[in-house]
Amino acid sequence: MLEVAPATMILIAVNVLVFFGEILTGMGASSVQSSSQGSLLDNGAFNGPLVASGEWWRIVSSGFLHLSILHVGMNMLLLYLLGNLLEPAIGTLRFVVIYFTSLVAGSLGSLIVEPTVSAAGASGAVFGLMGAALVASRSRGLNPFESGIGGLIILNLIITFAVPGISKGGHLGGLVGGLIAGALIFELDEKRQIFGRNRWLAPAIGIALGVGYFAATIALAVDKFPLAASL
Repeated sequence: MLEVAPATMILIAVNVLVFFGEILTGMGASSVQSSSQGSLLDNGAFNGPLVASGEWWRIVSSGFLHLSILHVGMNMLLLYLLGNLLEPAIGTLRFVVIYFTSLVAGSLGSLIVEPTVSAAGASGAVFGLMGAALVASRSRGLNPFESGIGGLIILNLIITFAVPGISKGGHLGGLVGGLIAGALIFELDEKRQIFGRNRWLAPAIGIALGVGYFAATIALAVDKFPLAASL
């Protein structure tokens, strides 16, 4: 599988290793959400006021932290399924661009919808992969519900709004980020060939998009929490 989808397998390995690191640094190894967080979560989870105070790394680091065995297990299962679907089809570079752009968009969405709530998890990135897969399906003339991606998105959206404690903004932000990145790569680049034969331009624009989301998250955090920003 590493040869087919190397970035997917590396991302899964990193997330699992970080989860073990969370346990070693004080988080309870619960199947559901743990009551004790530990130093990795304390220093890496997304938190609007702390981002405003200068801890910008939380915008990305939060996407590699999880709150329970069930949390990391479900996200890694979806990452495995979506990654082995998308990465061989679009290439490792484009896959990684979509993943990280969606991850950052998830942090931005979390700040917009629930600005005072801390968040962690790869769900924003995974929702972004679902959004990109939806665009890919439609762009290639496939019915998203026949391919299964449409039903997967609806099921996960139902879970997002039905289960308490889930970052709604993170999921929605990641989904929108993935839809936009997917439209850039599949609709504008592959289908309409707006960028001609330049294979690097679409990923470069995707990276710029992710940097824009990152900057917007910082700016919004500073605007929402000016007292934290002044410390």
